[in-house]
Amino acid sequence: MSVKQRTHFILRQYLTGLLNLIDECTENEDPQLIIRGTSYIMNRKTISKMGFKIIETDFIERMIILFNYINILLSYSIAKGKLSFPKIISQTITFEATLEELINKKSYILELNKKLQKFS
Repeated sequence: MSVKQRTHFILRQYLTGLLNLIDECTENEDPQLIIRGTSYIMNRKTISKMGFKIIETDFIERMIILFNYINILLSYSIAKGKLSFPKIISQTITFEATLEELINKKSYILELNKKLQKFS
């Protein structure tokens, strides 16, 4: 795979997991359930379009990411096809949305996932 195809594959996996979570929780969970995530790979604009709000990354989340830096470094380098050092401190974002907000944006998430699949 090219670098772009690997990146699209990774993003598709994020979206597929999110769609599975939405499907699993739709029937059994409170619509006000808060879904929260932290990522150094997701784009702020895309996250917002998916129904999430950007919030401040707390100290514990940053520590978890730093603790996993070697794994992140290896995964990032594989995705880029060369040794690459992710800027996890400056690029890490934390985002959250209610289950209801994600359900309302499910069609957009599905559409984005299909677009990425075409490029892979």
